[in-house]
Amino acid sequence: HTAYRRQRQMCIRDRSIANHYYAITLVCYERKNLLTNLIINRAVINEMKKLEKEKQINSNTFVLMPNHIHWLFQLNDIATLSEVIRNFKGRSATAYREFSKQRLWQKGFYDHLVRSDEDLTHCARYIVANPLRAHLIKNIADYPYWDSIYLNA
Repeated sequence: HTAYRRQRQMCIRDRSIANHYYAITLVCYERKNLLTNLIINRAVINEMKKLEKEKQINSNTFVLMPNHIHWLFQLNDIATLSEVIRNFKGRSATAYREFSKQRLWQKGFYDHLVRSDEDLTHCARYIVANPLRAHLIKNIADYPYWDSIYLNA
C-alpha cells in the first residue's frame, strides 16, 4: 500500500503545469550545512540563473540556507518540474564537486503549486524571511544569499 502511494505521488509530481508558479525546497545531503561558502553559493546561484537563461523557468524569489534552498519560480513549457529540478541538482552538484567530494543533495524535493496571487506573495515573503526565522541575521539586508523580483518593484 505504501509503495502504491509513493508511486502515485511520483506520478502527480510529473504532471507539472507550464506557466504556473512552484515553491520548491531542496535539502542538502543528510541536512548538512553545505551551503555556507561564498564561492560555492555563487556557483549554485549561477546554476539557478542558467535555467532562467535557457528559459526553463522564470525565477521569482530564492534563498540559500546553510542546509537547504527555498526557490519560487514560474515553470515554462520547455521542461517539466522534475526535469528542471534534475537539471539544477545535477549541474549544481557538478559545480560543488570542484570544492568537495561529498554529495550535495538529498534525493527528491518538496514542491507546492502556487494557486493564487495571494499565495504567490505569501510564498515569496516566507522565503525571504527564512534567514530571520532561523536567527541567522537580524535584518534581511545582512543576508547575502537571496534574491526576489520584488526588490525592483
